[in-house]
Amino acid sequence: MKKFLIALIISASIIGVGNGKVEAVEPYDVIRQEISQYHSGEKEIAWLSMAILYAADQCQMDPLLITAVMETESAFKFNAISPVGAVGLMQLMPSTAKMIGVDPHKPLANVLGGAIYLKNQLNRFSGNGAYALSYAVAAYNAGPQAVINAGGIPKISETQNYVVRVVNNYNRLQQMLRG
Repeated sequence: MKKFLIALIISASIIGVGNGKVEAVEPYDVIRQEISQYHSGEKEIAWLSMAILYAADQCQMDPLLITAVMETESAFKFNAISPVGAVGLMQLMPSTAKMIGVDPHKPLANVLGGAIYLKNQLNRFSGNGAYALSYAVAAYNAGPQAVINAGGIPKISETQNYVVRVVNNYNRLQQMLRG
């Protein structure tokens, strides 16, 4: 597993040019930097960064999107619990976790379960062109049926604000990666 994650980090490198010299910019560095705004412990920062990269690899999706969702959902808090009962880093509802087959109280299972659920929403709304990401994020928050019934982002202020926050975080993280 350790060798796999190291290989993943190396393969995720993107070469960029800055100040006349070539430098490596990696998603891992961007993710670590973002998490370090919320955690000071090196072990937690490293663990969360690797868990995000692992889930992204398993689900074939952008680790920066998982990071943006996790930041918005729980501010990277392992034991976050919402007033409606969502649990953990990715704020999985117990029924969603059960449907996916993960234990939401186990951090890695929570991250992987959240990534699986998000990927399901991305696939479900992929035919919506420029709106696909926003619809998938809205479905992650309000449920896919709410998005289907509304014909887009539901007129629920919490969901509308959530989509704006996730998309803004995601865009900012992508900009950090590009330098």
